[in-house]
Amino acid sequence: MSGSEAAPNRMLKTLLIRFPLQDQHVQRLRDRFPDLDVAVAPNDADFLPLLPRADAIVGWGVSAEEIAAAPNLRWIQTVGAGVEDIIVPEMAARGIILTNNSGVHAPNIAEHLMAMILAFARRLPFQIRGQLAHEWRDTSGRQGLFELGGQTLLVVGLGDIGQALAQRALAFGMNVVGVRRRDRGPVEGVSEVVGLEALPRVLPNAHHVAICLPLTVQTRGLFDRATILRMRPGAFLYNIGRGPIVETTALVDSLESGHLGGAGLDVTDPEPLPADSPLWDMENVIITSHTSGATPRYWDRAIVVLESNIERFRSGAELLNVVDLDLRY
Repeated sequence: MSGSEAAPNRMLKTLLIRFPLQDQHVQRLRDRFPDLDVAVAPNDADFLPLLPRADAIVGWGVSAEEIAAAPNLRWIQTVGAGVEDIIVPEMAARGIILTNNSGVHAPNIAEHLMAMILAFARRLPFQIRGQLAHEWRDTSGRQGLFELGGQTLLVVGLGDIGQALAQRALAFGMNVVGVRRRDRGPVEGVSEVVGLEALPRVLPNAHHVAICLPLTVQTRGLFDRATILRMRPGAFLYNIGRGPIVETTALVDSLESGHLGGAGLDVTDPEPLPADSPLWDMENVIITSHTSGATPRYWDRAIVVLESNIERFRSGAELLNVVDLDLRY
C-alpha cells in the first residue's frame, strides 16, 4: 500500500507538532482551525504522553514504537523533503499517509546551485584562497574563466528543485536538458526532457550536471565510475540530492585526474564528510555542508502546504506531496 489513497470524512482533532514551530505560525494554525487542537511538543518528555490522542504528527519522523503508541494516527507530515530514513513498515500496515515538504525549498536550493555554477565560472574558489593567503591573483585569476551563455546544463531530476534551477539557468543563456523518471510533458526552460535510461546519451554533451534526485534503490550509486567517465572532460558535477547517489572514490579520482573540472557538493558520502577526506583541500571543489535547503522563508512557504493538507485531510481529498511508501519518495 503506497499511502496515497484518499479516505472520505477523515477525523482530525489533534495535530501534534514535534519541533519548535515559531509562535506566529502556531497561532496562524489555531486561528484558521479553531476546532483543531494544535499541540507543540518539541521534547520527548512532552511529545510521548500526547501520542495516544494524536491524529496527525508534524515532525522529522515517527518511529515504529511511537506509531504503536498512537492508535489514532492517520497522517504524518515530515518537515523536510527526504524520507528515505524515516519510512517504517508500520506506516503501510496501518494505512498512515506520509507527506513531505517537497517544493518548499526549491527557490533557495536553485539559487544555491546557481551560486556554485557561477563560482566556478568566475573561479571564486581560487580567488577566495588567494584572499585567505593575502595574494593578489591578477594574471593567474584570469585563466580558466568561462561564461555560462551557450553552455549546457543537465538537470538530473526534474522535480520542483530541478525546474526552479532550469528557469534560473535559462536566464543566464544556458541550454537546459532534463532527466526525469516519469514523462509529464515539456518543462518550462528545458529544451529536451529524457528518461533516466537516456542518461548515458546526454551526459557527454553537458558542461554542468546537477543531481536533484531523491535517494532510492534506483538512484543509489547512479553516478559510479562508469557514469562519471561518460561525462564531458572538464565538466562540473553538482549534488544537492543525497551523498550516496555519487560514488565518492570515483568522484575523487575523476577530480584528481582532471577528467572533471570541478564539483559542487552540498551532500556527501559519508556525511558529515570526514576531516581527512581529500575533497576538503581540492581547489576545484565547493563543499557547503548540507545547507542548501536553509532559508529564513522556509516556514512562510511550508505553512501554506500544511494548511492546505489539513483542509484536504478533513475533506477526504488527496493530500499534497504524498510519499509513495514503496518508491520512498
